Amino acid sequence: MSVPLYQAKAELFRTLGHPVRIRVLELLQDGPKPVRDLLAAIDVEASNLSQQLAVLRRAGMVTSHREGPLVTYALSTPDVADLLAAGRRILGAVLTDRDALLVELRGDQQRDAGRDR
Repeated sequence: MSVPLYQAKAELFRTLGHPVRIRVLELLQDGPKPVRDLLAAIDVEASNLSQQLAVLRRAGMVTSHREGPLVTYALSTPDVADLLAAGRRILGAVLTDRDALLVELRGDQQRDAGRDR
């Protein structure tokens, strides 16, 4: 029995709900990287990185390839990079809206303070 599409989407976004996983995906946007390079770029224990890579692999967001002792990871599809870019755009819009609201709020506070004098 298959799950509804909305449930599958929710699971996809839960997979993205960890900072180390997001950082790994960001690093892989530039191309495949061996685990040692990921470890050097992310300040986590090797065991933690391994767990997060396993989650990403199970979710189908990354693929791995072994050549001797070297394990290399890559994004499974360019759409993962597109999703990260969309997240950045959404975050930028949300933060811009908040900044505009904060400026407006501060302006209102200054006007109100001027009236009290």
